[in-house]
Amino acid sequence: MTTIKNVSAFLLAVGVAAGMSACAPAGSTAPEAEGDDAATTCNVGISMPTRSLERWINDGEGLKEKLEAADCTVDLQYADNKTDQQISQIQNQVAGGAKILVVAAIDGQTLGPALEDAASQDVKVIAYDRLINGTEAVDYYATFDNYKVGQLQGQFIEEKLGLADGKGPFNLEPFAGSPDDNNAAFFFAGAWDVLLPYVESGQLVVPSGKSPADNDGWKSIGILGWGSDDAQAEMDNRLQSFYTGGDKVDVVLSPNDSLALGIEASLDSAGYKPGTDWPLITGQDADVANVKAILGDQQSMTVWKDTRELGSQVESMITAIVAGDEVEVNDTETYDNGSKVVPSYLLDPVVVTKDDVEPKLVESGFVKAADIGL
Repeated sequence: MTTIKNVSAFLLAVGVAAGMSACAPAGSTAPEAEGDDAATTCNVGISMPTRSLERWINDGEGLKEKLEAADCTVDLQYADNKTDQQISQIQNQVAGGAKILVVAAIDGQTLGPALEDAASQDVKVIAYDRLINGTEAVDYYATFDNYKVGQLQGQFIEEKLGLADGKGPFNLEPFAGSPDDNNAAFFFAGAWDVLLPYVESGQLVVPSGKSPADNDGWKSIGILGWGSDDAQAEMDNRLQSFYTGGDKVDVVLSPNDSLALGIEASLDSAGYKPGTDWPLITGQDADVANVKAILGDQQSMTVWKDTRELGSQVESMITAIVAGDEVEVNDTETYDNGSKVVPSYLLDPVVVTKDDVEPKLVESGFVKAADIGL
């Protein structure tokens, strides 16, 4: 996956465009512009994949609030992780007058026909955090540097275990995200580019054998739908099958917080104890339950993607579209969806450990101290 590996070369700024003009009021049209930059109406359909993950609720509601404050008409829909439902919701949003779609795809491969129909009606499409593949009907992509998310997880493991200093061997169990989520490939590649050399050298040992030979093998250990229960069942199976006779897990590569919760529940059921034999566990999203786990020494870190900044960036893109102005992007090379290279804006993720919870998450207002027991 050469393209994925090259993502690590990007050191991208997080800044969000200041001084944005407001969206045109609902039902009005901004002044006419020419060509591809023609202004449009601020009627926005937001399609989020599910309410079952905290981060999508925060993303959807946060973006809706921003846009409505700017006098945009907004239709926010959640699709219960059902692709057919998401397609139907998008079609209904277009039929209802949406001129801009913000779509976090459940399955990045299946939305092409619905979006192509939208594009034929001059609807602009912004892929939100997950790339939509196989269609030219994607105008922009807003996300975090997803390769860097995995890279930060891999580097955290490398540093904490002293792998660069030759320490080991350690027992590793790697997990990957949902096979239908394009981002999961980037997360895994970023981490595996750091960790695979240590697997090959024997410093990291994978007793379950679930160790992809290269980045392209990530789907073999993917957890469909990012389900905590499925991750717990998979970890149960690995512990019961490959950790008999006193062997212990030393580290688990979990690409996000929902999988980490399942993995942690499995370890707890198997008798692992924080502070004694609890393994190093990674995560992503800074969900409240996982922040509590970090404070309780059940999770070692999470990669925080401040989705408020992502929402602000998408709002900035919508503002530009409505005004007929040029949309700001900072990557025009990396995200090839199979039909086009989608102009993208990438933001930087941040590592959060136990010591970082208060200064980074609480003081920024991302989580409330009371919600995490502080």
